[in-house]
Amino acid sequence: MIFTGTIVNAAAIVVCALLGTFIIKNVPERFNEIIIKAVGLSVLFVGLSGAFDNENVMLLIISMVVGSIIGEFIDIDGKMNKLGDLAEKKLGFGEGSFSKGFVTASILFCTGSMAIVGAMNSGLSLDHNMLFAKSILDGVISIVFAGTMGIGVAFSAIPILIYEGGITLIASFVGEFMTQQMITEMSAVGSLIIAGIGFNFLDIKQIKVANMIPAMFVPCVYFVFLGLI
Repeated sequence: MIFTGTIVNAAAIVVCALLGTFIIKNVPERFNEIIIKAVGLSVLFVGLSGAFDNENVMLLIISMVVGSIIGEFIDIDGKMNKLGDLAEKKLGFGEGSFSKGFVTASILFCTGSMAIVGAMNSGLSLDHNMLFAKSILDGVISIVFAGTMGIGVAFSAIPILIYEGGITLIASFVGEFMTQQMITEMSAVGSLIIAGIGFNFLDIKQIKVANMIPAMFVPCVYFVFLGLI
């Protein structure tokens, strides 16, 4: 089944987030703080490392600017936070950090290069190995995130199902037309967005990272346009 990798990834996030929420939720605050900073530095490193794979700096800059303008206009960050607040209210979670966990985990798990390439591999050749590997990584991160931000992290599995499932489905039909260069540039932009999450964890400057998500798809539009002229 083409969605096996996506389902496994989402399930790993839910299970591990629940473990983190109920097993390590009573960790003293001072440990939570140092864990968050350690994760922030790690996420920043991972994001910047992936961004350096970029082969067209101008396209990266244009993608970030144009995509961020689109995201700010739509206000993706605001809508995701409202969705998280609504879920927190309806489900009776009174932690106050539900939205933060939901939004942060959703962005991190969806924007990485493994999410894009892994989902495409599932759709093109039923090769789920990359998403299986991603499931392990996401599971470990979910435990840490849920231990510090709560049950909202588990609900990030929903965007994962929609996002990776959507890419998998699209790839099964049109993936053969996507070039390696297109995938590389999309992944680089996604990695730079992940670096923004690292900045948020370190309290350097709070960035509405969710509003930058459309930037990932600007390279795709760019290369399609080039192919038409």
